[in-house]
Amino acid sequence: MDGLTLFPRIPDAGVTHAHLAAAVRSRRLTIMAATYVEILRSEFPDIDSELYDYITGVLDGCGAEFEDGEEVFEAVGGVLQEVSADSKNEDDVRHICLRMFNTLRLSRCPSSQRQVLLDAPVQLSQMSVEAASANDDVQGIWMMKRSQNTMVDAKKLEKAEAKLKAKHERRNEKDAQKTSGPLVLEEASASQASSKKEGRADHNRSYDIRIENFDVSFGERCLLQGAELSLASGRRYGLIGRNGLGKTTLLKMLASRSLRVPPHISILHVEQEVAGDDTTALQSVLESDTLREGLLREEGLLNARVANGTAEGVESVRLSEIYSKLEEIEADKAPARASIILAGLGFSPKMQQQPTKEFSGGWRMRLALARALFARPDLLLLDEPTNMLDVSAILWLENYLQTWQSTILVVSHDRNFLNAVVTDIVHLHSHRLDTYRGDYENFVKTKEDRLKNQQREYDAQLQYRQHIQVFIDRFRYNANRAAQVQSKLKVLEKLPELKPIEKEAEVTLRFPDNFEKLSPPILQLDEVEFYYTPEQRLFSGLNLSADLESRVCMVGQNGAGKSTVLKLLMGELTPVSGVRQAHRNLKIGYFSQHHVDQLDLNVCSVELLLNKFPGRTEEEYRHQLGGYGITGELATRPVASLSGGQKSRVAFAQMTMARPNFYILDEPTNHLDMETIEALAIALNKFKGGVILVSHDERLIRLVCKELWVCEGGRVWRMDGGFDQYRDALREQFKKEGYL
Repeated sequence: MDGLTLFPRIPDAGVTHAHLAAAVRSRRLTIMAATYVEILRSEFPDIDSELYDYITGVLDGCGAEFEDGEEVFEAVGGVLQEVSADSKNEDDVRHICLRMFNTLRLSRCPSSQRQVLLDAPVQLSQMSVEAASANDDVQGIWMMKRSQNTMVDAKKLEKAEAKLKAKHERRNEKDAQKTSGPLVLEEASASQASSKKEGRADHNRSYDIRIENFDVSFGERCLLQGAELSLASGRRYGLIGRNGLGKTTLLKMLASRSLRVPPHISILHVEQEVAGDDTTALQSVLESDTLREGLLREEGLLNARVANGTAEGVESVRLSEIYSKLEEIEADKAPARASIILAGLGFSPKMQQQPTKEFSGGWRMRLALARALFARPDLLLLDEPTNMLDVSAILWLENYLQTWQSTILVVSHDRNFLNAVVTDIVHLHSHRLDTYRGDYENFVKTKEDRLKNQQREYDAQLQYRQHIQVFIDRFRYNANRAAQVQSKLKVLEKLPELKPIEKEAEVTLRFPDNFEKLSPPILQLDEVEFYYTPEQRLFSGLNLSADLESRVCMVGQNGAGKSTVLKLLMGELTPVSGVRQAHRNLKIGYFSQHHVDQLDLNVCSVELLLNKFPGRTEEEYRHQLGGYGITGELATRPVASLSGGQKSRVAFAQMTMARPNFYILDEPTNHLDMETIEALAIALNKFKGGVILVSHDERLIRLVCKELWVCEGGRVWRMDGGFDQYRDALREQFKKEGYL
């Protein structure tokens, strides 16, 4: 039997609905335990019995309390990391915790939707007999005894079931407010007028790209209308625009060739992480050069035939051609070039030899970027490449792309990255694309000058119209001036339609102040030592302090432990030794770099705040969201349909609604447009509370931070020279290692 849905029926004598409900719960807990036990045993086969008993006891006793996989990780993740030692990193353990949470999630479904997977058919008649014979102690409709090895005692089970019942009631109330049926997201589409020029361009095999008169829409929303895009071969374009206007959608339309790009132009869109398997990171990058791989494969087959004496003359000639082609593309230098790319993106020599399946999602995205850089397509499409990188990797990528020979179109919010890399800016606004020569700073200046000229032209036309209208109004009823009035009316009719200058709305963010005064110490770590396993000590002698005046930025390579330091400061992790001190009235607002995972994507933004902060009016929720640019129809759209930047704004609105007096922000600029990053910097500077942030965005660091912490080699120290000194040190290190 694959599965069975239990429907209510009239019970036999002596068997009440309460008995049946208790039985279903008992059986369900047994089935769930078996499922996550299998995951635990398969992923950690060497786990000792004490740790196994502890973990299963936590999941049995508290399974109903967990809201998501992150809470499971917080409860048992540290222990699992200690068990796994070197075999699994933090992201791997998080994924395992999510899988175990999914096995527990069935117990949280409303009773009307509950489906229980059974391992044997259920005989309801036999159930009734057994239940009637055990009126004094009804354990369940199957009358099964608990395993003697389980860590769940009766009190824990009773407590868990009580909490489960309360959660069911709350969820049923929420479900009653939702419409039934699965969430269906809108899809993007593109249309393009045909042109005779395209055929001629293909015939000439030009590597320039020109797409005229095309539209792009997302569902019913028009993103681009009658737009034009010209990309000259060998130039590097930065695609910019406000969040939600369609930058990512445009890249996808180009990558899928929904917009007509000449077929001889190869395109690579770095969008999805590399699939994990037994292939090493270095070999995965080498395999992205399909021409080299094909030639090497053919060479191997032909050499085998030569060695066996079965080769013919034609095959010997072909072998010579292959050797010539391999020499032409410098195939022997490919491993060294791939290794340099991987090293620049943060892969150590040891990591380059690791199977791709051992890397987390973030590192697999870096691997996808490395493959694209190695393959050297005719058109490289990059969507926020700096989001996955630390400062050192961004610095290397800037230098690497400056010598890129083919065409690049990159979406980025990093102002310094754009200034270092691009030769042109493509500005998406008002359903069209405008192209500017030069880097981002030149774009800002040229755009301002263009707007000033347009405003002067608009004012001059308006003044001319008003002058003519004054004459017409003055002499409208003067018979002697009738001919002149008619002439002026014709002039007025022939003037082009006067449209006011379109200016993008200014972005403003505000972090509400908590005016309660706190006396020091506010937040500090004294001689803190921390590790997940004694063999891998992360930090020792950690001494950090911050107050309500602090504006601290922490930098360091990915994997150095920055997020761990933040969790120690917040009290989410307990030091092995040393002391964390925090003011009793300290209220911390935390923005996680994985904030999207903490949002319910199936509800709208208003409902999201309602669920998190019940008891307020819809107007209050809308006002809170409006302070972060989520207004009007945006606030009633499912969160899943919002762009990355819009989801970040929703997360900001949720974080600040509790009015904390200290903010800890982990990579807050990911997915935000440049205008919002500027607004974020202004808001943080105005905020009358403490701020500690982890960021790779040089612009935000320079605008906000007064103190720079460097996390490296199991230590965190203050760099007095600030970001300039840190950047110079990284550059010198790259030069010394030969990566620049």
